[in-house]
Amino acid sequence: MRVTIDRLGQHGDGIAISEAGPIYAPGLLPGEVAEGDLDGDTLGNIRILSPSSDRVKPPCSHAKACGGCLMQHAGDAFVADWKQDILRVALSGQGLSAPFLETVTSAAQSRRRATITGRKTKTGVLMGFHSRGTDTLIPVPNCQLLHPDLIAGFPGLEGLVKLGSTRTTEIQMTITRSASGLDVSVTGGKRLDAAMRMDLARVIEAHSFARLTWSGETVALRAPPQQGFGRANVTPPPGAFLQATADGEASLLRAVKLAVGPARRIVDLFAGCGTFALPLAEAAEVHAVESEAPMMAALEKGARGIEGLKKVTVAARDLFRRPLEPDEFKGFDAVVIDPPRAGAEAQMKCLAIARVPVIAAVSCNPITFARDAKILVDAGYRLDWVQVIDQFRWSSHVELAAKFSMPKS
Repeated sequence: MRVTIDRLGQHGDGIAISEAGPIYAPGLLPGEVAEGDLDGDTLGNIRILSPSSDRVKPPCSHAKACGGCLMQHAGDAFVADWKQDILRVALSGQGLSAPFLETVTSAAQSRRRATITGRKTKTGVLMGFHSRGTDTLIPVPNCQLLHPDLIAGFPGLEGLVKLGSTRTTEIQMTITRSASGLDVSVTGGKRLDAAMRMDLARVIEAHSFARLTWSGETVALRAPPQQGFGRANVTPPPGAFLQATADGEASLLRAVKLAVGPARRIVDLFAGCGTFALPLAEAAEVHAVESEAPMMAALEKGARGIEGLKKVTVAARDLFRRPLEPDEFKGFDAVVIDPPRAGAEAQMKCLAIARVPVIAAVSCNPITFARDAKILVDAGYRLDWVQVIDQFRWSSHVELAAKFSMPKS
């Protein structure tokens, strides 16, 4: 069957419109003409007859097999425009629009956190990412997404797989780059016993990993896996949220600072371990709120005794079940809010009543962001600007920052 691609879907598949409905063609770009075998509504065995001028040679040797990156066949400018369009369409669906600041895209080989899967084989270890939509595990020794420090840790990870997995079960290893070595958290592995603990500790020492957490238990700690947030150094609890790239985090922080401006008292909601709260505390008093008490403890400890920081207070509170009420925002000049993918509908309704002058919003889901934005706009807020911050290079994932302001009456 021959098709011409009309547009891209939100997951990066080319879409051709036919009389029978949409046809999905993975790996194709708008305007491309291709032939293939139709299976249901998906084109397979694709042969490109007329390539797009936006098509580029994938920079990674694993691009065709690995499921980690969907858009390596498209130029950076095309992907940036496409991600802006995803956000623009989401806003339009709520009757909203806004000026767009320039998209910022993280560099190749900058991802500082990833989850690697591994299992034993007859001859050794298989370790990498799953091929898209399958259980096939693809080794990625030349991955162009991961920071070189993560790649350098692969031999140590293979040691963990040998000790902790079987030929019939896989283990997942979340690895995070830190100032003192890789921070590794393993799930799905064998049950620990005394001998295995000692063997795992030897692997950590031999490969200079900072910390190993096994099924939620810290098995070895060679050095605290610290992260720098402004002037403060924080040791996140195992598995704590961290922005995907250092330059992406810096871009989000610049956007948040631009949004809050000269605010002197700030509430940081869904604050994590202090990604925004601690740098903002260099110029303003900050009250940080997050559901996970260990994250709040890490933030508070990181802030303690740091010269030049203004007052930092913390509260562990589930903002989905107990959002901050309107009267709790009295006296604050600005709010920073960075919820998970589900958004923060209940909290936004309280913010809409509170009418704090400025809200800096960070989101990893354009759909829930647009839904929450409408709540604020309907309450009188102005959506001043939005900006795509693309930490998830070559993926369909869209992350963004935005500024809302309440016009003075």
